[in-house]
Amino acid sequence: MQAGTPEERVRQLFQALLDAFGPQHWWPARTPLEVIIGSILVQNTAWTNAEKALHRLRSARALSLRAMRSLPLFELEQLIRPAGFFRQKSRTIQSFVAFIDREYAGSLHAMARQHTNVLRLQLLGICGVGPETADSILLYAAQHPVFVVDAYARRVLFRHGLIAEDASYTDVQKLGSAALADYLVAVSHPPTHNLDSHTPTPMSRKTKSQAVEAFNEMHGLLVAIGKRFCRKAAPDCNNCPLLALLPLSARARVPGI
Repeated sequence: MQAGTPEERVRQLFQALLDAFGPQHWWPARTPLEVIIGSILVQNTAWTNAEKALHRLRSARALSLRAMRSLPLFELEQLIRPAGFFRQKSRTIQSFVAFIDREYAGSLHAMARQHTNVLRLQLLGICGVGPETADSILLYAAQHPVFVVDAYARRVLFRHGLIAEDASYTDVQKLGSAALADYLVAVSHPPTHNLDSHTPTPMSRKTKSQAVEAFNEMHGLLVAIGKRFCRKAAPDCNNCPLLALLPLSARARVPGI
């Protein structure tokens, strides 16, 4: 069990996860637009379902802004049906395309050069884009240093006594940002746990700033631990690589331990 400030403990969690699982090669995508569309498709569903929808879009040669502009709404809905909520997500995708054309003359590169706070507010103004989706776009498509907060991050940090169960998105993000903004990602040995990571892709191979790399890896690692060990209903704490970092006072938060 480790002690320290909340920020120090988050760094301990991060290094333990990195030692256990190694780099996660997230986000699995070929282009920034594919990241953006994927971040919309994965809302309220498993990544495997979003992948199916992305595959259908790719097979239909619809994963480009030019194709999206001319694709009828009904056809888009049918292509992304495997991701669920396909009507709502189709409208969000079309709204994003209209946004990028209106604000940045159809240039994702120009969008990525915008100031983080300005771009985040613009993204949040798109119907169907909430904080997690906006921050995923900022981090993975635009390479901005933003800590993404999802259900896995909340679960792990809450169970380790680092946040309140009802902590706001902003509060969780502030903790993650303060802990990892200056953290150097260092892999010194092969992973200790045999857990499949994503195959490297052009987007995951992109050169990143130190902060972007740390936020990127932490998000992927929290997803990995949340799926394999820190499950919502049946956590496998006894075999979890983070067990040594779980304070005794926090164990009451974890069902079944």
